Amino acid sequence: MRYLTAGESHGPQLTAIIEGLPSQLPLTAEMINEQLKRRQGGHGRGRRMQIEKDTVTIAGGVRHGRTLGSPVALMVTNDDWKHWTKIMGIEEPESDEEIKRTIARPRPGHADLNGGIKYGHRDLRNVLERSSARETTVRVAVGAVAKQLLAELGISTVAHVTEIGGIKADPAAWEGRTAAEIRNIIEQDPVYCADPAASAKMTALIDEAKKNGDSIGGTVEVIIEGMPAGIGSYVHYDRKLDAKIAQAVMSINAFKGVEFGIGFEMARRPGSQVHDEIIWSEEEGYTRRSNNLGGFEGGMTTGMPIVVRGVMKPIPTLYKPLESVDIETKEPFKASIERSDSCAVPAASVVAEHVVAWEAAAALVSQFDADQLPRLVKNLEDYRAYTKGF
Repeated sequence: MRYLTAGESHGPQLTAIIEGLPSQLPLTAEMINEQLKRRQGGHGRGRRMQIEKDTVTIAGGVRHGRTLGSPVALMVTNDDWKHWTKIMGIEEPESDEEIKRTIARPRPGHADLNGGIKYGHRDLRNVLERSSARETTVRVAVGAVAKQLLAELGISTVAHVTEIGGIKADPAAWEGRTAAEIRNIIEQDPVYCADPAASAKMTALIDEAKKNGDSIGGTVEVIIEGMPAGIGSYVHYDRKLDAKIAQAVMSINAFKGVEFGIGFEMARRPGSQVHDEIIWSEEEGYTRRSNNLGGFEGGMTTGMPIVVRGVMKPIPTLYKPLESVDIETKEPFKASIERSDSCAVPAASVVAEHVVAWEAAAALVSQFDADQLPRLVKNLEDYRAYTKGF
């Protein structure tokens, strides 16, 4: 499976085309819209979330609620486009009035300056419109399709916030719980955190950052349950599934780090406290006494839950802007301000869940006969029986 996205932050719409989905997969716009709504939620979001009410239109590849096997086209309209039709117009402008709000002052922490240098744009709006996290809207839509496929295969996903601004959630709040149980908790929480005590402190810190015109970052965790052992490959670097997931997490705007299982804590422990001992039972087949490696060995799944975390830096668009340099005059200026959030970590957890779900689903489709959903389901059932009795 693969997909492409197109569209700008204040353009008419965001578009995605998915290729390689099995036929006969149940799929409706409502399934996707539920996830788009979650992306717009979470304490700390800015005014853009009140302007846009994201919903998807399925424009191809689905008939009567099921995929056809042909490419699936998804579109999310930007409601704010009506205010930007001249500034972001497709056709050649007729007057300077139509190209106002030119940006020549790159914002530290954004793609503005580097993108302008790369593509030769003197108006940095040409960069920020595409590099904006607005593009993750349609990636969540794509991931929602992948999650629907995983659900049909008995695989569940969840993502939650584990840290914001140095406030860490207590792992005891979710360890030992299923993905469904964790979701039931976080769906009622303003920052999608499973620890209510930490959540209250996180919420207060977000409010303080907003009051001070500042922003804060944090850490999110994605858990996938039900993946059988041996998905991915050790034989080529570009077929290692943990590597693909790491790339997907790092591709999310403002993400600067990724780890699996206990992650960087491994550097501080001896091997006897890191590696997951193998056990076997007739009921479950092969399992592990622990899951320190986050469900991966040798680039392949172990059959334990996939556990991956990503760290998001504070959003660089600040209401007390940092110093920059005008690319035309080379004089110092305070960086320009676009609408922004004081903290987007809760929303980023939703994005992380969906990009990881995509990689898990794509790996399954790649490894098994998957032209039709019923065949994929049967193939995976047979494979699970094989791994259990190996």
